[in-house]
Amino acid sequence: MARDAGIDPDPWQAKLLREEPRRALLLCSRQSGKTTVAGLMGLHKTLYQSGSLVLIVSPSQRQSGEIFRTVMGFYRKLTGAPELAAESALRAEFKNTSRLVALPGTEKTIRGYSGANLIILDEASRVEDELIGGITPMLATTNGSLIALTTPAGKIGWFYDMWIGADDWTRVRVRAAECPRISKEFLAEEMRRLGPSVFSQEYDLEFLDASDAMWSADALIFEDYPTLFGR
Repeated sequence: MARDAGIDPDPWQAKLLREEPRRALLLCSRQSGKTTVAGLMGLHKTLYQSGSLVLIVSPSQRQSGEIFRTVMGFYRKLTGAPELAAESALRAEFKNTSRLVALPGTEKTIRGYSGANLIILDEASRVEDELIGGITPMLATTNGSLIALTTPAGKIGWFYDMWIGADDWTRVRVRAAECPRISKEFLAEEMRRLGPSVFSQEYDLEFLDASDAMWSADALIFEDYPTLFGR
């Protein structure tokens, strides 16, 4: 379907599209194609699993809406796909009774939905942890899938915990230097403009401690607590 939608997928994207993992963490550089592959996975679920509900969740409505427009752009390049029954700026319903909905990442907003077959969670390192508690129950009755995509945002939060934690996730890491569409010249310019710390996070995908932290999270170990706090 990717090529029918005008996309020649990179090898890692093609692998994800073939395998359709139930739980996936995409730690990918900006402009590496993470939104494209997640959108294609959502569109495939919508079109080829009748009656499915696919939700696009981002920290803001604007971000969710951008992904929704990208997905619908792919849809309009396809031939022979299920026809639209209704469409608005943030929602599409198809004649196979599937729905594609874009939402802002707030717990109150998503609690109005249940029985999701796929949730695409954009900027997953930057959403509130409470949101995850509202998302995962929506997948319980459908055995649905969760695709979380992001760049790093420090050694804190739900995404970081999952990245370094349990093994029941498919993990994909794509640094900017591995993307054939990002030139070495551009990356050199970004290194000069952003500096090594920001560059290493946005393009090399390093989880960094907060810049104003007094101690490194790796250096702060439990045994040090009495000394650090004068006990």
